Amino acid sequence: MTLEQGDKKSLSDFRMSKSREFLNDARANFTDERYKTAINRSYYAALNALRAILILEGANPTSHEGVITMFSLRFIRPGILPVDIIKSFKILLSRRTDVDYGDFDMVTRDDAEDSLRRAEEIVSAVDQSRKTL
Repeated sequence: MTLEQGDKKSLSDFRMSKSREFLNDARANFTDERYKTAINRSYYAALNALRAILILEGANPTSHEGVITMFSLRFIRPGILPVDIIKSFKILLSRRTDVDYGDFDMVTRDDAEDSLRRAEEIVSAVDQSRKTL
């Protein structure tokens, strides 16, 4: 994808807005004790935040693993963002996969609360870093 810098910024802003919306959905679902959905929305909040910053660098991976790889190469390896972000993201991906595709997985309130906290930290850290690019 070849985009002008202004278009990259607009797309990044849109993805960040989507990230915040999903984070709000995660909070609402957590409050309503819909823990599986809270985990799902927490993951997608984080995913959209990572995609928001990646597009500013001209990277637009189309898979979940591609996001992990590109984010790690462009932001973790050079030390722009801490490795804890990608570790938390992988936990969120694993939980989201379990709740979306697992037949017998039990989800606890603690799992959902931890997922929400991790997503909030990722979204906040990425949003701050986006402002410096």
